[in-house]
Amino acid sequence: MKTRYLIVVNLAKGRAPARVARYLGVSRSTVYRVAKRFREAGEAGLIDRREENGQRKVDEDYLEALRQIVSKQPTDHGWPRPTWTRELLVATMEQITAVSVSVGTMSRALKRIGARRGRPKPKVKCPWPKRRKQRQLRKIQRLIETLPKDEVVVYEDEVDIHLNPKIGLDWMLRGQQKEVLTPGKNEKRYLAGAYNPHTGELIWVEGEKKNALLFLRLLWKLHETYPNARRIHVIIDNYSIHSTEQVQVSLKTEAGKRLRLVPLPPYCPDHNRIEREWQELHANVTRNHKCRTMDELMKQVRSYLAKRNKQLQSHHRLVA
Repeated sequence: MKTRYLIVVNLAKGRAPARVARYLGVSRSTVYRVAKRFREAGEAGLIDRREENGQRKVDEDYLEALRQIVSKQPTDHGWPRPTWTRELLVATMEQITAVSVSVGTMSRALKRIGARRGRPKPKVKCPWPKRRKQRQLRKIQRLIETLPKDEVVVYEDEVDIHLNPKIGLDWMLRGQQKEVLTPGKNEKRYLAGAYNPHTGELIWVEGEKKNALLFLRLLWKLHETYPNARRIHVIIDNYSIHSTEQVQVSLKTEAGKRLRLVPLPPYCPDHNRIEREWQELHANVTRNHKCRTMDELMKQVRSYLAKRNKQLQSHHRLVA
């Protein structure tokens, strides 16, 4: 009702209907309709009349059915198209519920259930049987929860740093599209990192190649970072550089005997907790960046990671 009052007030001040509509974020037809109702019935004409419409079409049963539909794909309901449109949702919901609504009503219903348009995440199916996969994940969780005080566990993974910026979402004004300049010829650097789930600390090394040597440099840094740990458990994915002959030989040395590699099931990035840290690195540094050289970009990468660890240490001191 507040919007309808504002429409009348603005029209009374002599403002044009188009300007009022633009200012209040409504359609011009709404402005004309409110003005007509006010002329015919005065203030009583501004009262919401939807209560006279009878039982609402979009009730909780309708919304629950919509949740179920949106969680699946159109192909699950016999449509050849792989992605939903509002029009397709209207048609599908009418088939299922016998309730016909407009596209505008569908938009409001989608908003009520918290649906949004987003990019699906690509996923490779784990080749292990489900029981074996779950057994290994439970084993890793028990390791973390029952870890002896003289042992350490970390999640390990590598990340690519590209001089050509990763393009990501950003706020923009209507009619504006920001541009991200790219250097053209891409350069790459690589980080191998280890995330401690108990302290939150992130340890990393840099390299120009993503190979076994980069991984071994990280293992050596873990050896130096935790000199008093009887055992350092390193949770790894199935990337080939983690299982080379060079790595196997290194693990048999005196220093390597303190290290134990714990494999995740294949293709399970959601269970590697360092992945979240790399996402934050991209969000805070590499996405839409304006660096012209790799040295400049890597300087920002180091600064972000160092600041992250420092803030974490300050937080721990305050809590202690």
